[in-house]
Amino acid sequence: MLDESTRRTESEGEARPDNGAGPGVVAVSRSTGHNFSKPNVDAIELVAGLGVKGDAHFGETVQHLVRVREDPTKPNLRQVHLIHSELFDELRPLGFSIRPGDIGENITTRGVGLLELPRGTRLHVGDSALIEITGLRTPCKQIERFQAGLLAAVSQDADGSVRFRSGIMGIVLKGGIVRPGDSIGVELPQEPHQKLGKV
Repeated sequence: MLDESTRRTESEGEARPDNGAGPGVVAVSRSTGHNFSKPNVDAIELVAGLGVKGDAHFGETVQHLVRVREDPTKPNLRQVHLIHSELFDELRPLGFSIRPGDIGENITTRGVGLLELPRGTRLHVGDSALIEITGLRTPCKQIERFQAGLLAAVSQDADGSVRFRSGIMGIVLKGGIVRPGDSIGVELPQEPHQKLGKV
């Protein structure tokens, strides 16, 4: 466990999760099948090097169906999918109704600027879980089939510039149980920082 001088958290100015305790987990979700949406559950178990136990993307090598067809031996850099719930707030005035798990994420957060974090950032979640961020989740056509117009809404900023906003991906460095209401601590990597790219 890192000491407090090493471990960094998001600023007090960020929005707080529902429990009011600071940056944290709003919901957790998993699905054994390769479905677009994942049902919410009371807790998920993260397993080091593998991902979310009982989820379709659990494994050391790629589990995403398209990537398996391309090369099934590649390492799985998409073991855990996280989305900031603030995205749902931004999409609501545009006519979209999105709830935790709808876009296929495993962990829905609040109060953490996920998209602004550099590659290699480590997230301390709950009592013991540790996730290292590997990159951005690439929006796919399934998002458009889920709600018409949603693909464009999560693929660009208000000015039309390309910016993927459908969450981030990570690998599990240390396992543990994650529940709604758990805190999230952010540990930035050494500089120079690298911006998140597609994985």
